[in-house]
Amino acid sequence: MNTTDRRNWLKTVALGGGFTLLGGLQGYASLTPDAQSPFKGLAKLNSNENPFGPSESVRKVIQENFEVGCRYPFQYMKDLVRDIAKKEEVSEDCIVLTGGSTEGLKAAGLVYGLEGGEIVAADPTFQALLRYAEYFGGYVHRVPLDASLTHDLDAMERRVTGKTRLIFICNPNNPSGTLLDSGKLRDFCSSTASRAVVFSDEAYYDYITEPDYPSMTSLVREGYNVIVSKTFSKVYGLAGMRIGYLVARPDIASRLQDSLMANTNSLAILAAKQALADTDFYKFSLAQNEKCKDMIYAQLDQMNLPYIKSHTNFVFFKSGMPIGNLIEKMGAEGVQIGRPFPPLLDWARISTGRIEEVEAFNRGLQRVLT
Repeated sequence: MNTTDRRNWLKTVALGGGFTLLGGLQGYASLTPDAQSPFKGLAKLNSNENPFGPSESVRKVIQENFEVGCRYPFQYMKDLVRDIAKKEEVSEDCIVLTGGSTEGLKAAGLVYGLEGGEIVAADPTFQALLRYAEYFGGYVHRVPLDASLTHDLDAMERRVTGKTRLIFICNPNNPSGTLLDSGKLRDFCSSTASRAVVFSDEAYYDYITEPDYPSMTSLVREGYNVIVSKTFSKVYGLAGMRIGYLVARPDIASRLQDSLMANTNSLAILAAKQALADTDFYKFSLAQNEKCKDMIYAQLDQMNLPYIKSHTNFVFFKSGMPIGNLIEKMGAEGVQIGRPFPPLLDWARISTGRIEEVEAFNRGLQRVLT
């Protein structure tokens, strides 16, 4: 399913009220053994995972290929790279397979942070690249999010100097779930890419419902100094398999490839290749995510708790309680919620999960905060 078709499908479903068009996908849940299993008492809503994956067709591929577990992954990479390159409309030498997108983030942190390299990033945002860069001697200029908890691109641009090697953007942002204006994002990336490499972390790109919202892979195709990371951990439900990829101009891709630490594995490669082809599971996962977000919004509205409309598979809300206390109290209710995100220490991140898990979260939050 291409980007435009996916956005149009989601828009139609959302406007249909109550997901009336979901009927054609309801049967898909029965194909995933865990999708409708009884709730086991622990709602794991702290890591932004897709609990419905891997899809049934992906599970079948994994089961049928256990024998390749004794083989190094390199001979299986070419077919997946070809499929990803076709999807992203770039040449194959623009693709770097990674052990989850996190390995790609860390590789970039190493390459551009080594020996005092300076990086500009929002705060709070996803930290893997930034902390890895700091570990190897890099310096990170952390720029606070604006009042709407969105990247403050103007303030970030003011922090770019002749010493800046990389500008990191997580869009949609983790943990706030906010989405940058597409025109402003493209203008920022295209203008600053002449001064430093721009890294666009698009782990949650699949969940965006804005029509025709562009990936920054469009700038890679135009030859800009831009790196894009994507993952199979979210909508495809392969977080435990550890596979993702980077998209960058061939010379940049080659440099990042040389800095990988672990790579992925043979079964993950085969799983990812099948996941790209399983459009039914893709649609099912997106529809379930929208339904769960609406349930969370309704509960937060009922309790008059501020929150950010999310373009991801989680919701960020202001609980008014120190996050450490809320984590403990929600844990006692059998619900795991997201970790602290300083300095927003009275805000909480809750993943969408399954319907019954969201119901448990809603009940637990009601008890804890009232």
